Amino acid sequence: MKFHRQPYTYIGQVNLKVTDLNRSLEFYKRIVGFRVLKQTGKFAELTADGKTVLLTIEQPDDVVPKRDRTTGLYHFALLLPSRSDLAQFVLHLSDNHIRIGSADHLVSEALYFSDPDGNGIEVYRDREAAEWTWNDGQVAMATDPLDFRDLLAGVTERTWNGLPPDTVMGHIHLHVSELERIKAFYVEGLGFELILRFGGQALFIADGKYHHHIGLNTWNGVGAPRPPENGAGLKSFTVVYPSEEARAQVVANVRKLGSTVTAEGEEFTVADPSGNRIRMVV
Repeated sequence: MKFHRQPYTYIGQVNLKVTDLNRSLEFYKRIVGFRVLKQTGKFAELTADGKTVLLTIEQPDDVVPKRDRTTGLYHFALLLPSRSDLAQFVLHLSDNHIRIGSADHLVSEALYFSDPDGNGIEVYRDREAAEWTWNDGQVAMATDPLDFRDLLAGVTERTWNGLPPDTVMGHIHLHVSELERIKAFYVEGLGFELILRFGGQALFIADGKYHHHIGLNTWNGVGAPRPPENGAGLKSFTVVYPSEEARAQVVANVRKLGSTVTAEGEEFTVADPSGNRIRMVV
């Protein structure tokens, strides 16, 4: 899990809009295993370790349901510390009758499901980086069937008691309207490296040769519209930089590309060319 702390740049927090805060809180506590760190009115901060906010959810006064075929969130991804944690989570979801998708991505093993508003969630574990295969500077990834029999083979008892404290926000995957301007924004602007190009449909980018901190796809259609400002879905996410100097360089880079950066206290906020809002923090 070294790719989610200094000296790397990584995703720290995801912020969602929901249509019913109480319903979402119940889901994120009981099914996903978060703890509530803070709750005020129609807003809540969620944590795994009791200190670090990984997810916030809020219910805007005029919120409308999430719309299909727009830019925005494909899924956010919670990285568990170990394979045994993932096995326990499989049993927990099964006990609660949650319908899931799954995949072996070669670099990781992953489960997929959605919250009550249709926001995509991935929960996964990484294989050791030494086991990843690289070809011409690109990491080998696939969508193979997950071997549940092997995953669950060593489980002798159910021990799931919420997200392990060492859980981190592993990555975020976004729907975008096109790829070339998006690539320039995230690589030349935000400072990530292209790790894998999946045909003409998706890009996977990261820092420090991780398999991806951010995924970008046009699976909702090239030219997909932005969601309404009051629509349930992604509000923003944070990119965490290792130093003030690193962030200052990124702010200068994205401004040079023509993006508008706004200062909000100790944070700087910018939107990518598809309208996905990013908070740049240290």
